[in-house]
Amino acid sequence: MRLTAEIWVSAYLTRLRLADIPAFVVKKGDATAGAVMVKLNTLDGRAKVFQREFNLMEDRREWVLLTEGEERAVDASLAKQRSFDPDLWIIEVEDRLGRTLLDEPGLSD
Repeated sequence: MRLTAEIWVSAYLTRLRLADIPAFVVKKGDATAGAVMVKLNTLDGRAKVFQREFNLMEDRREWVLLTEGEERAVDASLAKQRSFDPDLWIIEVEDRLGRTLLDEPGLSD
């Protein structure tokens, strides 16, 4: 049984807060089944966006890099995603060290 998007986002924000990594919801999506994208802002004018995909070869879900580059270009990419997916959640993580915690147990799968 999978967690709802809203519960997963809440748990993710809590894990980030406990690690003293600032993060906030940029766009709230569908509470039950909205897709979640995580924008990593390294506070140097650059950013990355991660999305969750299903890996058929390994039969598991994983976070993959969707795009990276200048923050303006990354924001434009996210705006495009928002335009055709009204259920999308966007979480922005601000960390100079590039930490997202997406590879940690409970968040990575």
